[in-house]
Amino acid sequence: MNPKVDFFFADNSKWQKEYEKLRKIALKTGLDEELKWGCPCYTYHRKNIFLIHGFKDYCALLFFKGALLNDTESILIQQTENVQAARQLRFTSLQEIIQYEKIITTYMYEAVEVEKSGVKVPLKKTKEFEMAEEFQNKLDQNPKLKTAFEALTPGRQRAYLLYFSTAKQSKTRESRIEKSIPSILKGKGLND
Repeated sequence: MNPKVDFFFADNSKWQKEYEKLRKIALKTGLDEELKWGCPCYTYHRKNIFLIHGFKDYCALLFFKGALLNDTESILIQQTENVQAARQLRFTSLQEIIQYEKIITTYMYEAVEVEKSGVKVPLKKTKEFEMAEEFQNKLDQNPKLKTAFEALTPGRQRAYLLYFSTAKQSKTRESRIEKSIPSILKGKGLND
């Protein structure tokens, strides 16, 4: 148990009992308990294996390399189509966690083995992400913008590409692009 993480479990949240049960199960794995992103995160040799987090309608275990797990029970969930590696086990009650405890434990240990093996999730290259036509036009018209965009880290590039391409209307895409140009030119990411 890491005292820095205790506050998460002491908080009188909607999922407090569920969090406590998930922690008990997680601690049996012998992994290190750390605080990351405000959540309890369980690591093996400083590599993230899974974390416990909660949302309005459910609490969850998020496996960082969940896409590589052998999901024999077909219960791992990909949060959105853009999440490439992580997968969640979602719970809506303490009883559900108790019912699935053996399966949860199996998935936790398998996640450790995946990390030990060194296998990586094959991620889509930035080039494979959809480029909004409006943004491509801006890049073609403005060489400084193109150079600045290409100088961004792949993760920052993908964030912008997703942000621009998910807008349904051209007008919205144009607006998002215009608002983002100053940040791109400064070498900043979408949320920097």
